[in-house]
Order: sequence, then C-alpha cells, then structure tokens
Amino acid sequence: MKVIKICEPVIGDEEINEVIRVLKSKYLVYGPVVKLFEEMFAKYIGVKHALTVCNGTVALDLILKALNIGPGDEVIVPDFTFIATANVVLFQGARPVFADIDLETYTIDPNDVLEKITNKTKAIIAVHLYGHPADMKALMEIAEDHKLYLIEDAAQAHGAEYEGKRVGGFGIAGAFSFYATKNMTMGEGGAITTNSDDLAYKISMLRDHGQERKYYHVTLGGNYRITAMQAALGIAQLKKLDALNEIRAQNAETLTKIISKISGLRPPKVKDNVKHVWHQYVIWVEENFPLNRDQLSRKLREYGVETAVHYPLPIHLQPLYKALGYSPNICPNSIEASKHVLSLPIHPLLKPSDIEYIGEVLRRIADGI
Repeated sequence: MKVIKICEPVIGDEEINEVIRVLKSKYLVYGPVVKLFEEMFAKYIGVKHALTVCNGTVALDLILKALNIGPGDEVIVPDFTFIATANVVLFQGARPVFADIDLETYTIDPNDVLEKITNKTKAIIAVHLYGHPADMKALMEIAEDHKLYLIEDAAQAHGAEYEGKRVGGFGIAGAFSFYATKNMTMGEGGAITTNSDDLAYKISMLRDHGQERKYYHVTLGGNYRITAMQAALGIAQLKKLDALNEIRAQNAETLTKIISKISGLRPPKVKDNVKHVWHQYVIWVEENFPLNRDQLSRKLREYGVETAVHYPLPIHLQPLYKALGYSPNICPNSIEASKHVLSLPIHPLLKPSDIEYIGEVLRRIADGI
C-alpha cells in the first residue's frame, strides 16, 4: 500500500558532500565550518549574532540563563505548543504562566498576555507555531510598555516573516531547532539569534564551560556545542531553505483549495502581513464532519496517509503541570484546539499526485464512501 509520510527530511548530494568534506578534513569539532554556518545564519535572519547549540531546548534554556531569569520570576508562555517552551522556565526555578492562543493562527494571544502580567513577570516567550509568525507588533508593544524581555521560539519557523522581516530578529533573542523534522535540519542542533552583543557574549561562554578564553572559566557553563559535521549539514540545508519553503507553500495552497470545498474541515488561515513557512499544515476537524479528529486520523492511516496531532494536550493539562497545581481551565482556546487540530503531510518531497490523493481520500471520507 502507498504510504504518504507526515514528514521526511530532504537530504541530497549537497549535504552528503559537505559532511564528507568535513570528515576528510579530520577537523570535526567547533571551528571554521561551525563559524561559517553561524555567519550565514545570522545574515539570513538579519541579526548581528547567531550562536549554535546542541538543540532548540538548550537554545531557550541558555537565553533565559543569560537574562538571569530565576526563582521568583514569571515568564509568560503559550499554553498550546511543545512542552519544552514551558519546561525551560522551570529549569531556571522560575514559574511558567500560561497564556491562551488565537484560534485563527494558534499563536499566543496578546490580549491574554496582558491579562497575565504581574509584578513578577520578567519575559514573554512567543512561539511561531507551525511556521506562522506570532503577532509581533502587539507583543513588542506589550514588552516595551511593561519593560519585559521578548523571546522568540522560532523552532518551527525557519524563514518565516512578519511584515517583511524574518522571525528570530524581533525580540531580545530567538531560538531555533534543527531537529530532523524541521524545515531545515542538522539531525539535531539549535541556534540562538540576537542583536545584543552582551547577550551573545554571555551565551558564548554558557555553551562552552563558562570559558572567556581557553581554560579561563568565569561562569558556570556546560558543553552545548555542535560538531563540524552538523554545521556542514546546516550549510547545505540553509542554501536550499527558501526553495524548500516555497514548495511547502505551493503544497499548502493546493491542499487549501481542496479542503475549502469539504464540509466539516477547516483549512489553516494565514494573516496578510506574514510569510508562513508551513512547518505543519494543520486542519480543524469540525463537529459536523462524519468522523471526529481521532477517527479521521485512523481512517487516513488505513488509506496510507500519515497524520499527527500537534498537540493532543495543552501544556497546563500535562501530568507534570497538573502536579504543580495549575488550574485545569485556564486557557479554553488551547483546550478546544487540542481536540480538533490534525496535521496533514506538507513536506517538500510530496508529489502533486500525493496532494491530490490526500484530497481524494478526504473527499471519500466526507462522503461516507
């Protein structure tokens, strides 16, 4: 049976040759290849600094550490996202405060952010979920008015733009992931982007055992570096990122035209002032569709179409956070989204016939065939 995967990394000869070149050089650790990638990525995002780290979670963690977020502090985070965005706040001994989401974009709702600010609030983390930028204008105004740090979790948004500017360059810092399923990958890896010289200096030490220079340690740090092989893979991926994102956008456009004609399924919406990079293509399964979200997912799998649910539980309802005493009904939009969203394949390796097949299967299911 034909199987259409929910995601698949695009690895070609360019990536293989770049990695082989590094292996043959025998210079496998942090050095010129990593520095080259950092320079390329900083230029691409439009910031002064890009610092690579071992994954996206560490990127967020080191940003908070460098900003001296600690016990007694609160950080506002969206309730509907991957749990790492909240967990990094706990790592500091601080408290995540959950804000609800806008049900059109699934990104953090600035109005609810305003409601959650207290005298303990030190920062806001905005997640550009699924590749759609958060409302950065509103969030920047809130952060400025209340003297808060604005941090961007851009783990799913490589190349996304808000009003013509790439995400990762709006807040005090941005965090990226290069996990295997992302729009560009190193297998594992992450990066921190910032225009702050002071923050870049602190993070450069935190990721490398607190060294100001070799064997001269001025603060407590760890080993969070990437290898030259990862950087080589990243260089090749970055060169083709825009082209791959364009294929994702074309796939999304085709899927949206199909799904818009199927009663009971709501295609994703895109704000006029953003460039969506379609890390995930997420539909909303309405109550009037013949199957509920989970039934539809199982039926699509029977037809060979893989799906995923991003995310089946809001963070505040995860066992970890329930045990910490969070109220069960603090973010109603987040709860509602968790019951209805379903991610369909959108990756660049899909053929036009694959997109048409997904549409045809959805039509059959809607018609009860």
